[in-house]
Amino acid sequence: KTKQTADPIADSTPRLGADEQQDQTPSKKTLHFKAAKEHDIPEDLNKALENKVVERVSDLYYVNMSVVEMMCLDGTDAEGIVSKSVSSHSDLIPGVYEGGLKIWECTFDLIDYFSEAEIQFTNKTVLDLGCGAGLLGIVALKGKAEKVHFQDYNSTVIDEITLPNAVANCVNEGSRGDGKTSTPPSKRPKKAERSPDALTKCKFFSGEWSEVSQLLLNSNKPFSKYDIILTSETIYNPDYYGALHDTLAQLLDKNGRVYLASKAHYFGVGGGIYLFEKFVEERNVFRTSIVKIIDKGLQRCIMEMAFKDSS
Repeated sequence: KTKQTADPIADSTPRLGADEQQDQTPSKKTLHFKAAKEHDIPEDLNKALENKVVERVSDLYYVNMSVVEMMCLDGTDAEGIVSKSVSSHSDLIPGVYEGGLKIWECTFDLIDYFSEAEIQFTNKTVLDLGCGAGLLGIVALKGKAEKVHFQDYNSTVIDEITLPNAVANCVNEGSRGDGKTSTPPSKRPKKAERSPDALTKCKFFSGEWSEVSQLLLNSNKPFSKYDIILTSETIYNPDYYGALHDTLAQLLDKNGRVYLASKAHYFGVGGGIYLFEKFVEERNVFRTSIVKIIDKGLQRCIMEMAFKDSS
């Protein structure tokens, strides 16, 4: 199996700091407008992996988060999200930091589901929304997706974790895309002489969902909507449901599918799968079905969404 829930790289549920728990007031909603930007892939790929320790779970390479956090505390984090997260003992600071420095366990539930349900990514356009480490998008890339875009709220997460993870997987796998590795990963990734083919299919964006939607839709370059949108543990805060729903509605192809992984309920934050399902039903744009329930520990679910009028 890709993942046991005790795996040290996965956390179970996000914690709000005491200040945020006490002050979940409507005024907080005005904070969530971080401007969107596209992040360039460095020409020298070794720069993306500089000072990173690369590890592997199953077929996926990822940078060690603790090392990244230590580097960020030393001043490489322009947003200051690591020091804020540490000082507030919080995995979530609404409008400031949205949890992308950790890998949450529902990510692995969704990866397992791709295999079980034989989800096909070949020649598909895919968006990993609220990507964090980007493992969902990387699995799609290995599954021969035509293009994969990654989005996270925080630019630090994209620069220090998502992009390096994509580079590590493309460099270590070459452009085979079959996900099979015969040699263990080295702590120092092999030197990259050129951009692997798979990496040319990737784009990276940071910013709030509605801002990223506008950036994509208003771009001078032609934009094709996504065949598949993947998202995990992004529905913990009900304040964000409107923005998430609208983003999915704007960016999903008319016959596309959304695969969403979530806990049944997020204690202390208030969101959860059944609350979001009710929200979506009331909007009457998508049809939803819960395609898998995982009952180990806190109940977790996989939801599939499609437009009501889609084939």
